[in-house]
Amino acid sequence: MVENSIASQIKKLRNGRGWTQPQLADKLSVSKQTISNWETGIKVPRMGSLQKLADLFNVKIGEITNASIEYDDASILNKPSNIIYPLSDSLQRVKIPIIGEIACGDPITAEENIEGYTEETFEKPIPSGTLFALRCKGHSMEPTIHDGSLVTIREQPTVEDGEIAAVLVDGDNEATLKRVKHQGDLIMLIPDNKEYDPIILDKNNPGRIVGKAVHVSWNIK
Repeated sequence: MVENSIASQIKKLRNGRGWTQPQLADKLSVSKQTISNWETGIKVPRMGSLQKLADLFNVKIGEITNASIEYDDASILNKPSNIIYPLSDSLQRVKIPIIGEIACGDPITAEENIEGYTEETFEKPIPSGTLFALRCKGHSMEPTIHDGSLVTIREQPTVEDGEIAAVLVDGDNEATLKRVKHQGDLIMLIPDNKEYDPIILDKNNPGRIVGKAVHVSWNIK
């Protein structure tokens, strides 16, 4: 497999320099988990990361990927955010990245933020734009969204009042899911569960909307 070939080459090059995974991570300005994912084949470095690896080890990219796949399988190395599989005249299945923690300053779907992928079924047409998924944590959005459910988000900086948004509150690296209500200069993040209090965004507690909820996969136990 392409992944295993790349994984073994990265590990071989790292060991050849006598570096630990944390040391290599520091040199590339990525997390230790990213290096671990690369070396176990869980994730494949994108072309930009491959170039950084090649520059660091003073080798050609082909020595990491194996020259025979460097161009033929370039699409594997640059995994798109959304891959569409037609199912029928009315349904399409879409492969969507699941976002874990969001690194400060990184695009939402940056490789370092992706913890895996999910495939979701949509009625045509599928939502336009960049899609990503978040795993709902807690009970604040019940009964609309249950704990553990996967929620597909369309990346966009604003939503209408009453819509459910993924919001990054200042200082957090995980987005929260709440209904949005604008009130003057304030933004209220309102839970559907009345046992939870709203979150107020203002100059003292800033935050930003990263996208609108467009699909929920129920977590049935």
